[in-house]
Amino acid sequence: MSDDPTLVIDDEVLLIENGGELPEVAMHGCLYFLRHDPDGLGREPSAEEARRLKLAVVEGYRRIIVRDLTLANRGQGHYRGLARCLVNWGRMRRFCKREGIDPGPVAAEMRELLSGFIAAEREEFLARRLYSQSLNCSAKEIIELCQQIGLHPVLLPPDWQLLIPA
Repeated sequence: MSDDPTLVIDDEVLLIENGGELPEVAMHGCLYFLRHDPDGLGREPSAEEARRLKLAVVEGYRRIIVRDLTLANRGQGHYRGLARCLVNWGRMRRFCKREGIDPGPVAAEMRELLSGFIAAEREEFLARRLYSQSLNCSAKEIIELCQQIGLHPVLLPPDWQLLIPA
């Protein structure tokens, strides 16, 4: 273990950001390590260190949300589709609310990605090319997501509801 607490926290931030599907669970594992593991800090993280760890959770969620709003990821083992994006957005929002963190920057990124995602899906559908039905959730859920991220549903491509599997 490094004697420099900043380097230890830096390592933990990287673990949380890249810790997979549940960044919040990864943070709790890191907190245990920092507090109780002989190789950890052996103390409670400072307020600033704790904030860095919490922001790493938001970044971890952002990464998996972006992954599932990126059509180029379709067909890859790590891709989960829009339904999983909705789940992770909800988890991130609840975490941000509990921790007093503004989810606005992630919502802004999602606005751009979601509209592009649906537009690309629509183009594939209309051209009868590879169409993956990545909109694997209901129209109601998509409208709710749009409202939560500040994207007015009328800004979505026309007839986007046709992309929802029956």
